[in-house]
Formats: sequence, structure tokens, C-alpha cells
Amino acid sequence: MIQKIVQEVTNRIIERSKESRRIYLEQMQAAFDNGITRDVLSCGNLAHGFAGCESHDKEQLTDMTVPNFGIVTAYNDMLSAHKTYEHYPTKIRKYAQKYNAVAQVASGVPAMCDGVTQGQLGMELSLFSRDVIALSTAVGLSHNMFDGVIGLGICDKIIPGLVIGMLKFGHLPTLFIPGGPMKTGISNDEKASIRQAFAEGKIGRDELLKGESASYHSAGTCTFYGTANSNQMLMEIMGLQLPGSSFVNPDTQLRELLTEYAVELLSENARAHSFEKAFCNIYNEKTVVNGLVGLLATGGSTNHTIHLIAMANSAGIKINWQDFSDLSSIVPLLTRIYPNGPADVNQFHAAGGMTFVINTLLENGLLHEDVNTILGKGLKRYTQEPKIKDGKLIWEQGISKSLDIEIVRPASEPFLNHGGLVMLDGNIGRAVIKTSAVKEEHQIVEAEAVVFNEQEDLIEAFKRGELDKDFIAVLPFQGPKQNGMPELHKLTPTLSVLQLRGHKVALITDGRMSGASGKVPAAIHVTPEAKDGGVISKIRTGDLLRLNAVTGELSCLNFPIVNAREASTKDNSVTQGFGRELFANMRSAVNSSEEGASFL
Repeated sequence: MIQKIVQEVTNRIIERSKESRRIYLEQMQAAFDNGITRDVLSCGNLAHGFAGCESHDKEQLTDMTVPNFGIVTAYNDMLSAHKTYEHYPTKIRKYAQKYNAVAQVASGVPAMCDGVTQGQLGMELSLFSRDVIALSTAVGLSHNMFDGVIGLGICDKIIPGLVIGMLKFGHLPTLFIPGGPMKTGISNDEKASIRQAFAEGKIGRDELLKGESASYHSAGTCTFYGTANSNQMLMEIMGLQLPGSSFVNPDTQLRELLTEYAVELLSENARAHSFEKAFCNIYNEKTVVNGLVGLLATGGSTNHTIHLIAMANSAGIKINWQDFSDLSSIVPLLTRIYPNGPADVNQFHAAGGMTFVINTLLENGLLHEDVNTILGKGLKRYTQEPKIKDGKLIWEQGISKSLDIEIVRPASEPFLNHGGLVMLDGNIGRAVIKTSAVKEEHQIVEAEAVVFNEQEDLIEAFKRGELDKDFIAVLPFQGPKQNGMPELHKLTPTLSVLQLRGHKVALITDGRMSGASGKVPAAIHVTPEAKDGGVISKIRTGDLLRLNAVTGELSCLNFPIVNAREASTKDNSVTQGFGRELFANMRSAVNSSEEGASFL
């Protein structure tokens, strides 16, 4: 029996989305009814489409009953998580041939690493890269050569961008194939202490780089529970990739067998010619709610309070921050994975992982079981996990009891009785805060504002010794319309140091924080943003502010004075150079954080 509030939120999403969802599904039905996609192409079209293929695949593609899979890949050498995909197209083509199908790379999409661009100019392109990925996906699939789609993506903006683009081809069966996390390096506590020591000037850059390199040390997803691994959780709990596959390490036999099985499964789904198996019918309102519940139950990335909205909108489904907030009130926090605890995703996977989380959420009526997945009807299949027996892939029922209750717990005995995200509201505007890693004593901060123009200004003030006090840092003009809404993770070590010194500190911004942030209370994604004349643009140093994550309040205590002021402005010409000028039209067209911060 599904819990009452979960059902109520689902019902209102269905009602709110009724017209837009109807239009979307009618579009997908019309595309599906056109039959096998490449069957409508002329001989000249087809000749161009398979000119570069080997003779076997050319012959297969002339047979309109043989499915052809479009691979959309985010491979590059610079992202550790996506380095794993280097040889996947070759492997997928081999497996496709084995199961009487063909596979072609339909397109490559850009793949930024927020870890590389944190605090750098490139970060101002990061959020917009999501919509660029969606557009690039659509360009690749527009060749109309394909009967199914394979997504190769993992990290922050890439999975959301792929989903947005692929949903516009939602009449096709679609699945995602993960690459897996790198093996565990130094502990997350050790990494955090090294960063704090550097922020305080106790160690130099050489020691810092040595520590960072010991943490991020090989191909594979970074092992903390940030946006990339939140993406993997979402694809699994939404039934879009294989059960238990998200956190299997690269270059292992199990990883290879899972990749092969995914291709075999897509071949079966494509041959079924069933609209029920199409992406548009797997990705529905109940699936979206399952994703929201998964995000809250695992204390996932705040970036998904933006991405999930934009993804759902691409399928005609309308969700908002109130949906997050209402679900958060009854969805328990089940995991402690860094930054919400010391464990990494490898330890989480070993302790029970996603199969255990899905099982306990289902048992407690917190997930919709009656959904379509790539495996067919019902989410119960996702309580099974993959194993190897006699060199072959088999599926066994996952564990029903956590192997480490300090990492993952049943819904009946959670770490917290509410989810890891809270919506804030007040006279400053609306915002979100990640509370899963914030200790109770830090969740209410009432202090004077100190306003900064940029991250560097706060760091320099800290170095000058000006911030050894209680204060709330305010960084306006970091929203999507101003400069593309960069992450402000560079502030985390400095604010953490001040908090450890016993000061009450917090952050209020219309920008983003990294999916790995959380120990310092941060009201982020503030809307209306400063560029739109929001109250955040009127706050001055010395104004008294209150951030209360317990009651969900975000307020100026001298609001009449603040609101009477003229909004400050910031010259947008600073967004010239480093390719940022190419995104000027996107900044002018983007909608608000609560609407998904999208220009599509």
C-alpha cells in the first residue's frame, strides 16, 4: 500500500500535467505509428547512413527487420567517469551482432567536469551544457536510422541532458549503460581534512595536490555521493538501467556481463515493437515520483532540484519544489554516504546498495511498484542483484538486511525521519537547502549579512582575518540569467573552517553548490534571482538574516528597510571571454531555478 502523501503528490502531478502530458504522448504515439524508423528513408538516405559500416552491418541494415541502436556517448579522456566509455561502442557493436542487431554511434555530446571547473571561468558554462547535451542528442537521433537508443553518460549535467534529448525520441526503447565508480582511494574524512588544512594555510599546494590525486586516482566515477552518483541512483530507481548495475567497478567481469546483457535486453525490447516498452511510457509521473523519493531517501545532490524538473518537463510532466518539500516530510533518510557520512559509494554498494534501498522503500509504501521499467512491469525486479555463476550473469534476490547500519538503514530505522532536502520560503524568496549532512546545531542561523561579489572576495576576507565571527555570507548575481548559475563549491573549505572554529555561519545565494557540499547550511537556487531584481539583490552587509532549515524559513529581519532599497545591479559584460559570450542568448532566455533553469 503506497503511503498517503506519496499518492497525493503523485495525483496532483498527474492532474497538473494532464494537458502537457497528453500532447507529449500523442506526439510519441504518432512517431511510433510511423513504423520502423529507417523504413521511411530513401535509398540515398540509407546509403549515407551506413556507408561507414563494415560489410556485415551494411547487409544487416538493408533488412528492415534488424534493429539498429543509436549510441549517444559522452566519452572523453578528461572525465575519469567517462574515460571508461572509450571502448564501449566497439563492445556494444560486437554484442549487437551477437543478438542479431546493429549499433552505431549516433552522436557524441559534450561532457564537462565540474571538479575541473570549480572556481574557474568554465563553471559559468556548466549548467547550460545540460541543454546543449540535450540539443546534441536530438541532432544525433534526428537521422531517423534507429530502432533503439543507448545512453552512455554518468556525470552531473550529462545524464539530465541525455534524458531531456532522448525523451523527444521517446517512441523508441531506450536504456542507459553505466561505467561504474573508481575503486576507493584515501578516505573522505582524510580528503576533507587535507582541504581544510590548505584553506588554513597549514599545508602547501604540493601536499594538497598529492591528497586530491590520492582521492581521484583512476578511471571511473568519483566515489563521493555528489551529482554524478545521484544520477546513477536515479537511473536505477527509475528503471532505466539494470538492477544493481550503478556501482559495479569498471574493468571487472561483472561490468562486462552487465553491458552485454543490456544490449541483449534492448534487442528484445526493440523486436517487441511495443509502445508500452517505449521510453515515453517508462518515464511517467509515477517513475518521476520514485526518482524524487530516491533522491530524498539517499540525501542526494541539490542539483536535482533543478535537473529533475527540467527532465520531467521534457516528457510533459510538471513538478515543482513543493513536491520535493512535501515528500521530504515523510521520506526517511536511509544512507550516510560522503558528504553525508564517511563512507563512499563502493562501501554503500557492499553494504546493500541500491537493491536494499529499493527493497526497503517498497516494503514501506514509499515507492510505486506498478511502473514500467526496461525489464518490463514492476519495480520489484529491482530488488534483485546481479551475480556471476559459472562465468554467466545470473540474478539473485538482494539482501533484506543492511550489512552496515552506519552506511545504509531500513526505512523502519532511518538516520532521520525526513528527507535530506528542505524547501525554504520567506521574504527573501524561495530556495532549497541540503540538510542531510548539516548537524542539528547548525540548521538555524540568525546573524548579520556579509555581502560578497564573488567567491574570491570571501576567501580573501577570510585570509585577512575579517570573518572570525558569526555571519551569513550572501552571494547575489550567481543565478542562471546573470552568469549561468555556477557552483560555488570553492567556498566549502573556508566556511567549514569557520564553522569548526565555533562560529555560526551560513550561505545564501542564487547560485548553486556542488552536489558534494552540505556540512555548512546553504540556501541555494534563490528565486527570484538578483538579475530579476529579487530581494537578494537588495541585501547589504549588516542586515540581519535568518536561515531556519527546521521550519523552512529564509528571511530578512529588517525587511521593510531592505525592500525599500533600490536593487543593486551587476554588469553582465564580465561574462565575455572564455567562450561565455557564445551563451549570451541562453542567459537571456533561461527560466528560473524552480522551473528547471532551462532555455529549451
